[in-house]
Amino acid sequence: SNTAILHQIRRDQVSDTCRANSVSSRKRRVLTPNDLKHLVVDEDHEMIYCYVPKVACTNWKRVMMVLTGRGKYSDPMEIPANEAHVSSNLKTLNQYSIPEINHRLKNYMKFLFVREPFERLVSAYRNKFTQKYNTSFHKRYGTKIVRRQRKNATQEALRKGDDVKFEEFVAYLIDPHTQREEPFNEHWQTVFSLCHPCHIHYDLIGKYETLEEDSNYILQLAGVGNYLKFPTYAKSTRTTDEMTTEFFQNISSEHQTQLYEVYKLDFLMFNYSVPSYLKLE
Repeated sequence: SNTAILHQIRRDQVSDTCRANSVSSRKRRVLTPNDLKHLVVDEDHEMIYCYVPKVACTNWKRVMMVLTGRGKYSDPMEIPANEAHVSSNLKTLNQYSIPEINHRLKNYMKFLFVREPFERLVSAYRNKFTQKYNTSFHKRYGTKIVRRQRKNATQEALRKGDDVKFEEFVAYLIDPHTQREEPFNEHWQTVFSLCHPCHIHYDLIGKYETLEEDSNYILQLAGVGNYLKFPTYAKSTRTTDEMTTEFFQNISSEHQTQLYEVYKLDFLMFNYSVPSYLKLE
């Protein structure tokens, strides 16, 4: 079918990019259990889903809870969002022994969902830094970003970290010190680093831009498409291309170029062209 061909093209794009960038993509030959904590396992349908925050992962986790719940849940949307993110509600691949991990990687259907990298980044910024309720993020990252990126920051800003500007967020991401200090938070970590597509051969690569078709195709292949549909949802608050363009207006071309370098493999691997609003040096 056309859909199968489309997924083949996407798979080829990933393996071509991995080969072309083998130096940067194969730095670490062996995956550790810690590398596998984003891979959610469904034993009953022999599926593995690598979740990427800000790419419909709440709804996919809800769907995985329906699939693995053995009848406990039937409607994904009846599961509260915060419940979907409770780690004990889903089993991840790092909880298995090495032989069990290898068996599942070899035999299960593996899939992930990707999104235009800068749209995902703006979505993460809006969600984590502009919402008043996200105080844990403001404390954990906001205060650090303000301290490092803002000259003459007020005592209140240093204490609360709840008014981080997008420009400051970008400056923090491209600062070499940031990457040396600790891995990126999963909400802005690259898909390449979360799901390891050069080491794990994914059967299906779904896209946020074609979320419903791709999701229902995967559920069809899993043999559950007749009773389970991927939830459709109102896209009123979702980050769009226009919005992303606006956020990048105030970013210098030097910083845009450095940021593109950070996410370059995600752009290439998943076939996203360089955004037209970028002023790359």
